[in-house]
Amino acid sequence: MTSLMVSMTAYIAGVKDRFTREEKGATMVEYGIMVAFIAVLVLAVVIVLGPQIANMFQQVSNELPAVPPT
Repeated sequence: MTSLMVSMTAYIAGVKDRFTREEKGATMVEYGIMVAFIAVLVLAVVIVLGPQIANMFQQVSNELPAVPPT
């Protein structure tokens, strides 16, 4: 009976080790997917809002008085 308990404990420990090793890899993949999603989101925002922000800066620049050269 003790031999069976040792075998079961060893089996459970082996399964636990396999799952924890695979979890690290899965976590890395999940972080990679999140980073890619954030990069795509930032790119989309820059493409959509970029011209509007550039126009806003141009308007502010046009409103500033010209500084004569010294």
